[in-house]
Amino acid sequence: MNTRVTIVDVAARAGVAISSVSSALNNRPGVSDETRRRIVQAAQDLGFVPSLRGRSLSAKRAFAVGLVVHRDPSVLESDPFFGAFIGGIETVLDPRDYALILQMGSEPVETLDRYRSLAANRRVDGVFLPELGVDDPRVPLVQELGLPAVGVNAEPDFPLPAVRQGHVEGVHELVAHFAALGHRRLALVTGPHEFIHARQRRVAFAEAVALHGLRLDDVVEGDFTYEGGIAAAGAMLEGRAPQDRPTAVLCSNDLSAIGFLARAGELGLRVPDDLSVAGFDGIRLGTYVRPTLTTIGTAPRLLGAEAARMLLDQIDGLTVDDVDIEHASLVVRGSTGPVPSGHLASVR
Repeated sequence: MNTRVTIVDVAARAGVAISSVSSALNNRPGVSDETRRRIVQAAQDLGFVPSLRGRSLSAKRAFAVGLVVHRDPSVLESDPFFGAFIGGIETVLDPRDYALILQMGSEPVETLDRYRSLAANRRVDGVFLPELGVDDPRVPLVQELGLPAVGVNAEPDFPLPAVRQGHVEGVHELVAHFAALGHRRLALVTGPHEFIHARQRRVAFAEAVALHGLRLDDVVEGDFTYEGGIAAAGAMLEGRAPQDRPTAVLCSNDLSAIGFLARAGELGLRVPDDLSVAGFDGIRLGTYVRPTLTTIGTAPRLLGAEAARMLLDQIDGLTVDDVDIEHASLVVRGSTGPVPSGHLASVR
């Protein structure tokens, strides 16, 4: 049976004290360059793998960061955006020997308790703050707890470091696309009003509609789910004559747009012949539905990677500035087309 190589074995092999091995392998001062090289070589020769527990005690760190998803647990089963975001985080954490602790908190109080527990038990060295809300209570909480944190798609006046992907440009590109296709009556399926990014998309859409002299025919609040898209389509389309309904719709994420497409089809509407539909996010699932989904493409993997880099730099005591990655942009596919012939008249 193989016996695990310990720091004691490395010290014996290198002919030094255990404390010297700890200093050398954790890049701390106190040993000469020659001694450090000898210790590292001894560790490599023996196949020594540092204990995470010992490393944590030595560095007074958990070597883990936290992500608390403030939504129902089913969201990770259905929305590929989170998988890509987490994948981006892992591309940065793994090379630096950090682990990700993922927790769910569907209720506000439960979510805050998750952060308190992570801090109180010293289980993480920092946290991510995705899906920020208006006056989000997590922000003062992590400041009070002294937890390094990075906000994702925060407002400009956010008090902590943040990574952002601009949404305004992509929304304006989509509305210009609708206008070029002859659409004059537009509608929006939003996300929950308490989320900052849902409000941002609603404001950007209304501004772009006004800029092009179009009409915002209807706004229905959704919840970023497939089922929410089905419900929004029913609320927006059922019982309305063709001349009384919008001809082009933006759903504030792709998953709800796919639900919207499904319900529109059940109601006998052909997309894009009778109705144009677009989403937001650019998840791969949008290329599998028929018609394929026009969307505003984002980069969740890059958002996750930048957020992770910024968080680890904070933990290391470095000064961290906000980061803006390339803005979201329009991806035209099969779900948008020319306005139906009966709607070619100007806005009423």
